[in-house]
Amino acid sequence: MLRAKKKISKREIKEDKLVTSYFEARQWYDVNRKRVNMIAGIVVAAILLGWFYLNNVSANNEKAAVELAGIFSYYDNGNYQVAVNGMPEKNLTGFQSIADNYGGTKAGNMAKFYLADSYYNMQQYDKALEYFKECSGPTDFLEASRLAGVAACYDVKGDAKDAAEYYEKAAAKSPKGPNAADYYFNAAQNYAKSNNKDEALSLFKKIKEEYPSSDVARDIDRYIAEVTAS
Repeated sequence: MLRAKKKISKREIKEDKLVTSYFEARQWYDVNRKRVNMIAGIVVAAILLGWFYLNNVSANNEKAAVELAGIFSYYDNGNYQVAVNGMPEKNLTGFQSIADNYGGTKAGNMAKFYLADSYYNMQQYDKALEYFKECSGPTDFLEASRLAGVAACYDVKGDAKDAAEYYEKAAAKSPKGPNAADYYFNAAQNYAKSNNKDEALSLFKKIKEEYPSSDVARDIDRYIAEVTAS
């Protein structure tokens, strides 16, 4: 069976351009050796460093992605301790090590996200908050989940004000997402707890108007009445 030709990736195209630029710079340098000054030498060095950097980042991201895939099933099954620490006897690297070693890569960033959620589920809320704040969501939906993770940590720690603000940010980040109404509801409840009744009432009304078919909208009139009467 004939194998399909491998498509050239954008990364390979970028690397090829960098290599080409290097050899063109080198050729010009050989022709104009006597006129080349220190600045030109720095430019050539920068091209080389850029090429090595791209290769290194790509390789590290691939390593992190492989390690992340190897340990993910333990997280998915709720075995958070193993997901965090890994299983050295099975050559499985945990989220903590992946985050520490490859945190600057895309896969390493996702390891921080799952690490934070694992710590939350293990009731280690300070560590969960630390890593939720360190990572970023590559999509609006995941960024909303990250912000909600920060909010949940503040919520369980009793900081209703910050919890409300982060829940509201989470909802606003992905207003058409499946969890938006829940995020707004949690934000409203925490605003009410922190005696910010105007914000709470505003969000309860928002849920009623914009998310009438959501589960949290079923008893929303009762919450509106409670805030109004208090």
